[in-house]
Amino acid sequence: MSALRGKITDGLYGLGWGAVKKLPEPAAEALFRTIADQAWKRRGKSVLRLESNLARVVPDASPARLAELSRAGMRSYMRYWMESFRLPTWSPQRIKNSIDVAGTDRLAAGLDAGRGVVVALPHLANWDLAGAWVTTDLKVPFTTVAERLEPTTLYDRFVAYREGLGMEVLPHSGGAAFGTLARRLRAGGLVCLVADRDLSASGVEVSFFGATARMPAGPALLAQQTGAMLLPVTLSYDSTPVMKALIHPAVEVPEEGTRAERTAAMTQRVADAFALGIAEHPQDWHMLQRLWLDDLDPRGART
Repeated sequence: MSALRGKITDGLYGLGWGAVKKLPEPAAEALFRTIADQAWKRRGKSVLRLESNLARVVPDASPARLAELSRAGMRSYMRYWMESFRLPTWSPQRIKNSIDVAGTDRLAAGLDAGRGVVVALPHLANWDLAGAWVTTDLKVPFTTVAERLEPTTLYDRFVAYREGLGMEVLPHSGGAAFGTLARRLRAGGLVCLVADRDLSASGVEVSFFGATARMPAGPALLAQQTGAMLLPVTLSYDSTPVMKALIHPAVEVPEEGTRAERTAAMTQRVADAFALGIAEHPQDWHMLQRLWLDDLDPRGART
């Protein structure tokens, strides 16, 4: 990213956090819905990639249905940004009233046992709102990681934003994050990781909607190394202002196999839970990048 483009991008995000939260809520909703519709109509690379990804999730969808899903997907994605820009101004009661969580007993069981909990989420609906609910309603601090962004000032904005919501944020790069996460879990803490895309060499290959994708090994490795409970979580929007969350059953560590084999089996279980949530609410999956390995291969890549 060029220095000028970086400054512009950082400035736009700064404007979002500074100005959007001051708008009346109906005006903010209308603005971001318009942004979503205009982006969808332009049919840029991100929209075409979203549509291509959705075609994997809903393979029998007609072109008209895919277009409808991608438009709803852009509106869902812009809802995420609208909420995120405004989230620092929300009261704890507003945060509580904006999410309905099923399966909280599973999270409570892990935390009450003092064994630590790893929560793994895909890019569904608003994961930042889910995190704010954990820190404000449950009053449980947690640790997460963030990918380093360019320019550095933009990364700093995201870190400050999430720390302002009560999260401990570690940089994804550098290799030190895993050790810190493991220490938090051994102390009985909570770790939350967005875990549906990993293009690094350490990613685990999984079967995902009938093709091979690569997902992070971190959640499964942390659970094995620390004895923490591993809980997949999926999120969704509907026509109400209340986001829905489902905490899935725990992914257990297999009794047999090498560490690599156990990691692969556990990551597949996480991917299967993600697939359930995404299949039920495909328009809320904000995956605007390439994911499947045959899309990453230049010889077979689609738009």
